[in-house]
Amino acid sequence: MTVCKKDQMIFPFYKHKILTVNFNGGDISSDGGLLFLRQLDEKLGITDSIVDCLDDDRDQRYTTHELQDLIRQRLFQIIAGYEDCNDATTLRHDPVLKLSCDRQLEARDDLASQPTLSRLENSVRASELYRLSEAILELYLSNQSRPPGEIILDIDTTDDPAHGAQQLALFNGFYDQHMYHPLLVFEGTSGDLLAALLRPGNASASRNACAVLKRLIDGIRARWPKVRIILRADGGFATPGLYELCEAEHLRYVIGFMTTQPLKRRNLKNLRAARKQFRQKNSKVRLFSDTFYRARSWDKRRRIIMKTEVSAEGDNERFVVTNFDREPGAVYDFYAQRGEVENQMIKELKLDVKADRLSCHRFSANQFRLLLHAFAYCLWQRLRGQLHGTPWETARIETLRLQMLKVGARVSKTFRRVWVELSSGYPFRELWNILFTRLCLAYPDG
Repeated sequence: MTVCKKDQMIFPFYKHKILTVNFNGGDISSDGGLLFLRQLDEKLGITDSIVDCLDDDRDQRYTTHELQDLIRQRLFQIIAGYEDCNDATTLRHDPVLKLSCDRQLEARDDLASQPTLSRLENSVRASELYRLSEAILELYLSNQSRPPGEIILDIDTTDDPAHGAQQLALFNGFYDQHMYHPLLVFEGTSGDLLAALLRPGNASASRNACAVLKRLIDGIRARWPKVRIILRADGGFATPGLYELCEAEHLRYVIGFMTTQPLKRRNLKNLRAARKQFRQKNSKVRLFSDTFYRARSWDKRRRIIMKTEVSAEGDNERFVVTNFDREPGAVYDFYAQRGEVENQMIKELKLDVKADRLSCHRFSANQFRLLLHAFAYCLWQRLRGQLHGTPWETARIETLRLQMLKVGARVSKTFRRVWVELSSGYPFRELWNILFTRLCLAYPDG
């Protein structure tokens, strides 16, 4: 039988020696790699930029945890994969998380509890949320060592299912569920997140898009007046207001457009030609053409790119509205590259950084949560940038978390040092050596 005493457990299945388990291993953490993200935050000042956007109205006579400590704890919990405030119940004692938040290892210096963090989330006002949104854009702008020649704004939406009585978590007929409907803007070349706006569940895809884009355009051009800005979006953003904004701001745009009967009639010649070629070649055929078209709600004609594809699966006609003057096939291929936003960027934000964990009751608290997850995504992006030239530079965030961050560590202290001891068999020492060289040795005074 298994022997279980107060201080130890002996497992009888092992025949070579007495196999004994106890709880005398000292302070152990499963997140040893969090120290690297803390070091990177020290250089980038992401936590500081968040704190600068918030007003601390608490009576300091009764305050145990500084605002910076609370933000840093919440941000690093999200980065480590603990997306909910309830995780603080146990993590407030985690030795590596405490070190990352500049706390002492003693029990009297534990981190904040779940109720404290929840009060923080529910205290943020609309003006502070706006400043945080500006800080995300500034994080991108300040990361550029030189003005870019071109910036691609990829705008998209995603669904965030709701499972409680959250404010404005409303039914969306397209997704057939109660949800929030966040609006996201990424920079298409770097994958950096520039904006994250929470919206009610019944919001249309294009709702608030013009306001968000105008803010981004003004912020970018205030820094780089001559930069070329391009907008890519799917058919949910095909609205006259968005075209007019882009044209007034001298933006190039390529936006998906609905399949209408007038456009299908104009494309009939191309469709017949593609079908004929398919019968002759017995392989997929793609043809491109363009036309100028004016919908009833438009004030002028605009260029429409028409893609015609015929394959064994059948016919596929797609249309894109644009003010580009490039060859039709090149314009459409450029538009198709926006699929990277859905296939990687949004998936990483939702699945790896858990940005869809918006379970507070108040809408403003959930907007604050979304922005915290956005800052966590930005920090991971910057860490990935430190891995250029390595096999990890294109790794997903979850892969980096498992291979670099989720490292068992024994933490102890002596009179002069705090020791974080890792497993001798850790298989990714090379990753740690690269990061340490680039993050720490590059800043010997850090």
